[in-house]
Amino acid sequence: MTREFDLPGRSPVYACNAMAATSHPLATSSALTVLREGGSAADAALAAAATLTVVEPHMTGIGGDCFAIVAEPSGAIHALNGSGRAAADARLAFYLERGFTEIAETSPHAITVPGALRGWQKLHGKFGRMDWTRLFADAVDLAEGGFPVAPRVAHDWGRLTEKLMLDAGARRHLLFDGKAPVQGQKIAFPALGHTLSKIAREGADAFYLGEIAADIAATVRELGGPLSEEDLARCSADWVEPIRTTYRGYDVLQIPPNGQGITALMILNMLTSGGTTSEPGSAERFHQSIEFARIAYAMRDAHVSDPATMRVRVADILSEATTASLIAQYDAGRRNDAIRLPELPDADTVYLTVVDRDGLAVSFIYSVYAGFGSGIVTEKTGIALQNRGSCFNLIEGHANAIDGGKRPMHTIIPGMVLKDGRPAFSFGVMGGAYQPAGQAHVLQNLFEFGMDPQQALDFPRLFWNDTGALAAESGLTAAAVAGLRQRGHNVVPGGLHGGGQIIAIDPAGVLIGGSDPRKDGHAAGY
Repeated sequence: MTREFDLPGRSPVYACNAMAATSHPLATSSALTVLREGGSAADAALAAAATLTVVEPHMTGIGGDCFAIVAEPSGAIHALNGSGRAAADARLAFYLERGFTEIAETSPHAITVPGALRGWQKLHGKFGRMDWTRLFADAVDLAEGGFPVAPRVAHDWGRLTEKLMLDAGARRHLLFDGKAPVQGQKIAFPALGHTLSKIAREGADAFYLGEIAADIAATVRELGGPLSEEDLARCSADWVEPIRTTYRGYDVLQIPPNGQGITALMILNMLTSGGTTSEPGSAERFHQSIEFARIAYAMRDAHVSDPATMRVRVADILSEATTASLIAQYDAGRRNDAIRLPELPDADTVYLTVVDRDGLAVSFIYSVYAGFGSGIVTEKTGIALQNRGSCFNLIEGHANAIDGGKRPMHTIIPGMVLKDGRPAFSFGVMGGAYQPAGQAHVLQNLFEFGMDPQQALDFPRLFWNDTGALAAESGLTAAAVAGLRQRGHNVVPGGLHGGGQIIAIDPAGVLIGGSDPRKDGHAAGY
């Protein structure tokens, strides 16, 4: 598709040597500086992630988790699970005996071990070229010296003020004169800057052992949660075997469960079997996409969990027989009201991707889950603690029921696409539950409708909200909305779904980057 230059928008970014695409300009700058200094894509990704810890604190932080897929130019693939586990004492019986029906998002019981820094350590150890300390330089400078708040960050922060008021550490570190910062306001995080400086000097062990771990455990324990220093000391990240499917001649790779990437692969399998639709903005296309997503998400909720407790094999979920059974639930002319929708808690994430001069591609995602995670912030060290434990359920016998030392079903999913065995697209779409549907939407835009990376991200989106209605972004046409309503969908305005980054690598080695307009960031290369 050719861009219409008389309309607002931006072109994809082209470069030959290296490229980074992130959700914040300062993070893209951090990555590009590291690349120019000779750092690897892994170094640049971690430098960007450290910067995002400071400049997008509602979305991500060292109190959260990360995942990554790394593609070598030869096509060798490495998948990293940097998600933390429930506390050893987080037993299902404890919650059932006390009348819990769910793990509330702002509860200390929702705080799982932050796995991000163990993930960073693994990624840097295998693919890093620069000194670990160097990767934190921008983040420490911004935290201690201050930075202006970006527009989307300010928009989101303002909506989270009431949540932050509930916790003493959050009030101290994340509100300024009792208020969320506004667009362009310069703020600083001295406590977090001190913490990041210590981790930069001493490595990831400084987070999991010693005074930082003691501060985290004490914060959670004082509020009645089970997380201990021993839980933090046991934290590890793991290299895992990626899972994949084939879509329109490309191999699409995901992290295996406990991540929900398998959901994106289910949707792609249904798109392959279900046939193409005529126009990217048609009611037919959006109806098919949303119904396939609803069917796949129901499978996710029934089966996806820590792989140690999954009762259905990944291969069976992605089989032709399962795909056929899922397709059988689809009616091209009508919404299937029998499909149960998952709950949709607010979720905030950052996704970034980097390709270096050697062709190494890193697809990296990093999150505290809901806005500012649990909303609980350590008083001494200024760390917002994730609430990933709220992804567990309290259903006896369910694969994703909470238990000590268990990883929850996880929403954040980096993506990688290969063509003829070599990396072709490093991409991801942030946005909690939306991510599998968002990835499928973007890949369909690229491979079925011929969009470039920027167009594929710009294109309007549709997803259900917490009432079950379809929240339509403003770019959907009146004809598409009318057609969806005719098919039984309750369509409402006000959608704003996810955000993503893409770097395509063409056969000649040219890099083509796109960055989602729903965020503050951009792609840049040299």
